[in-house]
Amino acid sequence: MSRPTRRDFIRSSTGLAVAGVVGSGHAGPTEEHQVRSRVVLVRDRRVVADDGTIDGEVLHGMLNRGLVALLESEDSATAWTKLFGSEDVVGIKSNVWSRLPTPPALETAIRSELEAAGVPSAKISVEDRGVRRDPVMTGATALINVRPMRTHHWSGLGTCIKNVITFVPRPSDYHADACASLGALWQLPEIKDKVRLNVLVMLTPQFHSVGPHSFSEKFVWTYGGLLLGTEPAPVDAVGSWIIEAKREQFFGKPKPIAPPPHHIQIAGDRYGLGATSREGIELIRLGWSDGALI
Repeated sequence: MSRPTRRDFIRSSTGLAVAGVVGSGHAGPTEEHQVRSRVVLVRDRRVVADDGTIDGEVLHGMLNRGLVALLESEDSATAWTKLFGSEDVVGIKSNVWSRLPTPPALETAIRSELEAAGVPSAKISVEDRGVRRDPVMTGATALINVRPMRTHHWSGLGTCIKNVITFVPRPSDYHADACASLGALWQLPEIKDKVRLNVLVMLTPQFHSVGPHSFSEKFVWTYGGLLLGTEPAPVDAVGSWIIEAKREQFFGKPKPIAPPPHHIQIAGDRYGLGATSREGIELIRLGWSDGALI
């Protein structure tokens, strides 16, 4: 069974405008550029308890609700089989940063849905720093990219775009100019056209930090959300707007993220990883609305 590409999903779910001609002798936007990028924000006030523990059942339900909305499916089983099937080898690119890792409950939920969609257990792997040594990850036909959102010393924000950096032997090669070239990672053969789902974890995001690997409980808050999309740049753009709004709320004035996370816009504009403007993104909101900041 052949699988649609990332752009095919967006075309089928959002429709296409007819390309035209504007001005004198200048072609109008191409069909590709007229497609709005769909992002789903799903939140639930119950997912993070007062003591910080995560309710895995609630989180699993959020994931499925978000995917159904993203793909306009009748139910979650149909949604997962639109993306994955028995012929696939699936790598789940996680993030193990000790202070704010991908929740194990979310990894478990994804794995269980893949198995229910027919992907053999032996052809599923969850990995982060060891992706280059993992035969499932290196031989994957499909990838799921999942990580928590946080501020970052080199790139401004730790994003879905950045999360695949462990596929290269020297991540520092991409640190120049606030990691401006991170979008180039998505042209690597291990990654190109393989990421079928991006999940940016916004359960307890970190909105401020100072210095490498900086973390403080003072600068995280319970947002209780997930952002889902088939393209990384739109998901990261929406996440960045939420972080910016939280920073302004916390500090009482606009406080730009430093360094600026311009790798997000560059990934969209230069590397074709999706829209990054508010006009170019169709944002679907599900669930808890209090304190959404967007």
